[in-house]
Amino acid sequence: MLNAIVLAAGKGTRMHSNKAKTMHKILDKPILEHVYDTLDKLQCKNIVCVVGHGREEIEDYFSDRLTYAIQQPQLGTAHAVMQAISLKEKEGKTLIVNGDCPLIQKETYQKMIEMAEQYDLVLMTTKLDNPASYGRIVRNNDSVEAIVEYKDADEQTRAIKEVNVGIYCIDNQLLWKYIGEIDNHNAQNEYYITDIVKVFKKHGLKVGACCFDDFNQLQGINSRLELLNASKWLQKKTNEYWINNGVTIIDPDSTYISTDAVLSIDTIIYPNVRIEGKTVIGQNNIIEEASCIINSKIGDNNHIIASRITDSEVGSNVTVGPNAHLRNNCKIGDNCRIGNYVEMKNTIFGKGSKCAHLTYVGDSTVGQNCNFGCGVVTVNYDGKNKHRCTIGNHVFVGSNVNLIAPVTIGDYAVLAAGSTVTDDVEEKDMAIARCRQQVKKGYGFKYLNK
Repeated sequence: MLNAIVLAAGKGTRMHSNKAKTMHKILDKPILEHVYDTLDKLQCKNIVCVVGHGREEIEDYFSDRLTYAIQQPQLGTAHAVMQAISLKEKEGKTLIVNGDCPLIQKETYQKMIEMAEQYDLVLMTTKLDNPASYGRIVRNNDSVEAIVEYKDADEQTRAIKEVNVGIYCIDNQLLWKYIGEIDNHNAQNEYYITDIVKVFKKHGLKVGACCFDDFNQLQGINSRLELLNASKWLQKKTNEYWINNGVTIIDPDSTYISTDAVLSIDTIIYPNVRIEGKTVIGQNNIIEEASCIINSKIGDNNHIIASRITDSEVGSNVTVGPNAHLRNNCKIGDNCRIGNYVEMKNTIFGKGSKCAHLTYVGDSTVGQNCNFGCGVVTVNYDGKNKHRCTIGNHVFVGSNVNLIAPVTIGDYAVLAAGSTVTDDVEEKDMAIARCRQQVKKGYGFKYLNK
């Protein structure tokens, strides 16, 4: 069994923000959610998040996806681990991870976990040309003897390039057996989890280190600049993955793709495109500049031009845009056209139907092979409640038609331009709902010359 303790109680003062540090976003997800998702991929059965500053924001966002422990006051990293008391009786290994390290990949943790089969405690480490003030790893061949903090190190120890990252994989029963031996006899009067190495060595337990070269993946985020650098790292990694798997990304530096998105071959993505959430995009699509697709499913052979699609589905062989907006569970059938400045909300739009420009279709079910003229509005709100329009197959809706919901329009019906339709229209009928034109001779000239 694999457990995890996520340390996320810190204030993050260098972020200069009212938000919890771990709730700042990389690509489209909070830092802490990247950490959670990786632990979930590792099939961690029990994840305890130690919270403090900003805990309400974290708990509101994650709800019951996490178990929470509160660290108050905050007296160091070992003190934070001690708060995860619900894990005390669990078996197996426990990962102790920092909530501000979102870039560590599943494969990196797996190597550490595999090594932990031979050790009671494994540290995650890296080697730096300039290790600065990081704690140095003192080894005896493959065995770790100590973590020596920079301020306590002599010149020989400071010359060591291998440093502690602050991530641990530890036998859970041994963790809880010995963590109480960590004291706070230091300048800060705090309990540090790094001292667990000294405690384990005292009891003759095996301590190892799993060293990784990619420091960018391992580093924590403590400032806005580090947040930016982490975002760029993950953006580059994600985009290169899809490029290597058959997607054309014309300008990776200006393209943002969620780590949860799934793309298919021969899709072309132009600059300044955002693909967020659990979006799935099929084959051979063209997604042009300024498009934003969030938590949506896009079929094959579509052309999306400078448009926003949120929580919706688009079939295949569809043109969307420019400047269209699909939101709130729209379902667009195959072979449709959604034109410029068309907004659809919570609408089913049938196969082969077209809505070319300047139209709002909300809370509606539209059949197949319909045509909407310019300026059509489904008037779905009466000031108190939303109502639905139901439009059959092969319906022609003329320009500047208002459909006052709820109304039902039968198959092959025609709604004349300029009509305000308040009653149902039966199959094959034509509705005209407007005053007849009157012409006042000479009045236009008089009006303009007043």
